[in-house]
Amino acid sequence: MVAPKKGRAASAPSRPGRSLALILIAIVALTGGMFASGHTTPRLGIDLAGGTSITLRAVPEAGQESAINKTNMDTAVEIMERRVNGLGVSEAEVQTQGDRNIIVNIPKGTNSEEAREQVGTTAKLYFRPVLATELSGAGVTGSPSPSATGNASDEATDEATDGAADQDEATEGDTASDAPSGSASAGSSPQGRAASDALKADASPSAEASDGASPSASASPSADASGDDATAALQEKYAALDCTDAAARAKAGDGAKQGDSMVACGQNSQGQWQKYILGPAAVDGTDVDKSEAVFNTQTAAGWTVTMKFTDGGAKKFADITGELAQNPSPQNQFAIVLDNEVVSDPYVSQALTGGSAEISGTFDQEEAQGLANMLSYGALPLTFKEDSVTTVTAALGGEQLEAGLIAGAIGLALVILYLLVYYRGLSFIAVASLLISAALTYVIMSLLGPAIGFALNLPAVCGAIVAIGITADSFIVYFERVRDEIREGRTLRPAVERAWPRARRTILVSDFVSFLAAAVLFIVTVGKVQGFAFTLGLTTLLDVVVVFLFTKPLLTLMARRRFFASGHKWSGLDPKSLGAKPPLRRTRRPARPAAGPVDPKEA
Repeated sequence: MVAPKKGRAASAPSRPGRSLALILIAIVALTGGMFASGHTTPRLGIDLAGGTSITLRAVPEAGQESAINKTNMDTAVEIMERRVNGLGVSEAEVQTQGDRNIIVNIPKGTNSEEAREQVGTTAKLYFRPVLATELSGAGVTGSPSPSATGNASDEATDEATDGAADQDEATEGDTASDAPSGSASAGSSPQGRAASDALKADASPSAEASDGASPSASASPSADASGDDATAALQEKYAALDCTDAAARAKAGDGAKQGDSMVACGQNSQGQWQKYILGPAAVDGTDVDKSEAVFNTQTAAGWTVTMKFTDGGAKKFADITGELAQNPSPQNQFAIVLDNEVVSDPYVSQALTGGSAEISGTFDQEEAQGLANMLSYGALPLTFKEDSVTTVTAALGGEQLEAGLIAGAIGLALVILYLLVYYRGLSFIAVASLLISAALTYVIMSLLGPAIGFALNLPAVCGAIVAIGITADSFIVYFERVRDEIREGRTLRPAVERAWPRARRTILVSDFVSFLAAAVLFIVTVGKVQGFAFTLGLTTLLDVVVVFLFTKPLLTLMARRRFFASGHKWSGLDPKSLGAKPPLRRTRRPARPAAGPVDPKEA
């Protein structure tokens, strides 16, 4: 057995069949997922499918010109995205333009008038006490909520602790009902009594609930007719509310004023929809002076959300938390309601009198930052005026898409023509690789539509067309390396293997530069240019996959075929037409005669 020379590693045997099988299995799996999801075509953006584009201009309150800044504008964008998503629109684009404009692009098929009304109004943030809550349609109390803590006096803490102990004794042995309306058995559940009492007190100042009333029970005889009707109507609305329905969520709090009780929806920490009966607003969003997401390093709380209130807000918050702390769950919770949707429902165990509070729970950084932004929005001294509304028809979008596809087809045809003329038989491998790349791009774009809301717009189509040249460039690099090896006098099979390491490095460096440019473009730009950058980055990654798992293995297999191995003149690898050097051959030296006596005659 001959060992390899020192300093040179023996190359691993090439197994092209495995690589080809792997990429074909991936294509079949992705295609099957595409058909199984029912989304067999990529989603189209507003410039291709048609829709409505709304331009909003930020207008500060008098003396608050500095309120127009990046932080406030980004928060406004986040709120508007929530509103549009509440309408069941997943392809809308909401983005800033310049320092004071927000562009909202809503695709065809959405009620544009309703969308204009939603995104153009100022957000309303309130803190409301929770009277009753349960998972929507499940008939059970929701999951544990985050807790709110803050600075409180010792006296308030002692009173809260004593009150909680009294409630525990009072509720011992009680059993709550699982009725969808959140009712409790008569005379048994403090939760039911608290909800009923609060509802009736809100409906009519003279209403007094009996000690054994439940949320679904009628008001006491002392309640007037209007109060009784309002309470019953709210309870009926709560019983019928299905928060898993987007339309029902959007209309849940319609018509509710700041001083009214209301029903609302929100998501708990497990992502489940939960419905609520909420009391009148106790604290307004404008009472929040500042809110931040903070990582608490002193305790095990992790990411938390801190709130600092104005002087007036601090007193309101101390009053409501002091009242809530005396109640059992869930009446010891307050709901943070933005645009009639509950964004958080922390509970309190004591009156928070220090003018600040901290909400802790199982937050990650993104969740904590999102909640802090929403809390800050209630105090934003900004309103938005509608500057322009532009409607793009589907016919115009179809014409643009058709023009883009024609341009792509022309570019692809020119690339294939060049490959046929210059590389002849090798063009078969290049065209097959291009088709594999195109199939992967199409399937992945179709799957990304429902997965992350990716919409194919005209710049994205341009990115896909540019990617044809990038992909073809990788093939050319490899083919030229192989041809260089043949010019050096090597046969095809060793030429294919020796050319690959050098071609691989060049391809990886080239694709890395393209991907880096696409990533930077995606980060620093907004809107439709991001579609170009995203498509360019995606196709660049797919180029690496196709070259490594398809092009190189396929060329290895073709090198074993007589047509290519023999250097046929139409194969593109003809040594004669490439100007190959004759193969290097060793010549034997004549054997030296054995040493012995020299004949004098020969000398």
